[in-house]
Amino acid sequence: MSVTTETKKALPLRVLVVTMYDGPDPARRLESRLWLAGGRFDREVAVSGLPAESPVVRYDERGVGLVVTGAGEANAAASLTALVHSGHFDLRGTYILVAGISGIDPAQGTLGTAVWTDFAVHGGAAHHIDARELPDGWDSGYVALGADRPGAPPAWGLGHEVFELDPRFLRAAYRLTADVDLADSEQAAALRARYPEAPANAAPMVRIGSTMSENTFWSGPLLSQRARRWVSVFTGGRGQYCTTQMEDNATLLVLWRAAAAGLVDAARVAILRVGSNFDQAPPGGRPQDAFGANDCWDLAAENAYRVGSVVVQDIVERWTVWEHGVPASGESRRPPPT
Repeated sequence: MSVTTETKKALPLRVLVVTMYDGPDPARRLESRLWLAGGRFDREVAVSGLPAESPVVRYDERGVGLVVTGAGEANAAASLTALVHSGHFDLRGTYILVAGISGIDPAQGTLGTAVWTDFAVHGGAAHHIDARELPDGWDSGYVALGADRPGAPPAWGLGHEVFELDPRFLRAAYRLTADVDLADSEQAAALRARYPEAPANAAPMVRIGSTMSENTFWSGPLLSQRARRWVSVFTGGRGQYCTTQMEDNATLLVLWRAAAAGLVDAARVAILRVGSNFDQAPPGGRPQDAFGANDCWDLAAENAYRVGSVVVQDIVERWTVWEHGVPASGESRRPPPT
């Protein structure tokens, strides 16, 4: 494998896959390792500012690249800022796919469910009051910035509270992957069987939904209820909370600023999140039981790759269809085998 520290000319990429994990935990690092195992990433470019454990962008002759940002908002923002402004890659025509694991609302999906994101909403840019000191009549300690009560819309913001992903790319990605054969496991089946209703206790599927970003790994039905209302408020009722993770609003802020500078095409960005754990314990369980003891990180990583790779493959194999923008609905369906 060749390693390059400098490039004379910015390399155009057709697709850039963004993953978050590549650390010591064997299950979590599958998020990036499955892409490496399934691809032909025989070239590397070292990029200053990427994580020490993943300091290079890997790419292949098809124009597909892979970067690992590190987990959490700060890592995602720092890594993508370094990449976008490194000068090593020309990303103006690149399709960018963020693919990773997430918590999932049992009312919206199950372990292994793959969710194409329509809205990313930041859950941590807020006022917060400890639950032991809630005013009378309040059902939550989370209040939007500048608001005077839970559920009220914000009066001011920070500029990264909500992002809408391009609907045309979203629909194309969903059409291509709605019938993908998803992985499942006995462990996941046993865990989901503890939930009394579908879709939590049903088989995983591919769907569209909204995600909430927050560095806090929270758990419990009351906080899930808060997330549902939070997403609804910030999207004007258009979004439905489905998954939760730590990076996506930071990632999108970097990419949207890059788009404003003409470095990235925001209409070519998609986010795929797959349920690795429920955002609450089953009925009768303890909220803290959801903190990693009952997760399926490996299953989620597998399905993120299975679903995401279908879109990547279609883009590179039919580049003449995708090159000038997301194709129309009929063109974005894979032709049947001959």
